[in-house]
Amino acid sequence: MIKVLQIGNKAPWPPDDGSSIAIYNMAMGLIHGGVDLHLLTINTKKHFKPDHAIPESFRKAVHYRSVYKNTNPTPIGAFLNLFSSRSYFVSRFRFNSFKKALVELLKTEKFDFVQLEGVFMANYIPEIKKYSTAKIVLRAHNVEHQIWERHIQRESRLHRKWYLQLQNKRLRNFELNAMRQVDAIVPISKVDEDAFKALGFKGRLLTCMTGVDINGYSQISVPRKARSVFYIGSMDWIPNQEAVTWFIKNCWPMVRKEVPDARFFAGGKGMPLHFFHITEPGVSIIEHVTSAPAFFMEHDVMVVPLLSGSGIRIKIIEGMSYGKAIVSTRVGAEGIGYTPEKNILIADEPDDFAAAVIKLLKDVGERERIEQEALHYAKNHFDNKSVVLPLVEFYTRWIDD
Repeated sequence: MIKVLQIGNKAPWPPDDGSSIAIYNMAMGLIHGGVDLHLLTINTKKHFKPDHAIPESFRKAVHYRSVYKNTNPTPIGAFLNLFSSRSYFVSRFRFNSFKKALVELLKTEKFDFVQLEGVFMANYIPEIKKYSTAKIVLRAHNVEHQIWERHIQRESRLHRKWYLQLQNKRLRNFELNAMRQVDAIVPISKVDEDAFKALGFKGRLLTCMTGVDINGYSQISVPRKARSVFYIGSMDWIPNQEAVTWFIKNCWPMVRKEVPDARFFAGGKGMPLHFFHITEPGVSIIEHVTSAPAFFMEHDVMVVPLLSGSGIRIKIIEGMSYGKAIVSTRVGAEGIGYTPEKNILIADEPDDFAAAVIKLLKDVGERERIEQEALHYAKNHFDNKSVVLPLVEFYTRWIDD
């Protein structure tokens, strides 16, 4: 039996945002594939999830342990980092209590593979190499520095742009160094696989997207809000803030002109205060979404107007699994393997994006056709057990070589 240590920078339960869904579903896929799995994670103040709230069956199945840390950025921390050579994006996730827990585990258990959930966990490669003979695999949720490159291009405040450019240069160096130290990279999309190849990675590569439990997305019966458009995502993530702002400012007025009674609902935890001051007609800002399934199902059209990011948008996978008609930018839909105009609508310019939303609001038959195609695609491509199985086979062949 293959023995894997999975380490991450966020507690996976409940799986209510992209990275926690990616970690949790990966763990479940590995378990179903017969892997002897241990999961050690940072439990941050920002995304704190108490251990006792995690189902006992999951805790036991993955030998779960978390280590608490307040990793929130602070003004003084950001300033002092200027006198360091390390990126502040990265350095916040390296601390002694997690290092101690990791070393204890590596001394106690012998692993075949240590799977880093995201590049920030490459902070601990020195300890893994010192105390283990396991192969080190980077499960790359994103190409992190590319996210910031895209964001920085739209930053207009010069002092902030300078600071972010400095931090992203350091982040890129860290990411490249991590790439040279791991034995394999498992990107979340083919787009990211190509990016790592372009950056010079010559080791083993296997793209493994994030799957979902398709049966868990059975359609629920809730009343539809007529002519409603929605966005859902963690609003403490800058690309999501950019996306909602761009849509409301550039697209929504055109939608309302053509569909005067249309309404837009933006939901997600960590909603910045300034979003509650938005006065655009028909816009509702909701920080606490009481039921994500109901939120998905009660609205007509889902929008994913992302301008920056990398990896894959878990919310699109979820949206398709709920059978939603989605309008997305190309960046937002990267890595999904969609067919434009068949199971999703793609638009990058405000006029085109608004026109796509208007089309789905006015043409019920077209919207229902795309909903059915999206659900069909999800059932055939996103089932978690099928998604993770090639990774288990990849590990098995490696051990047998």
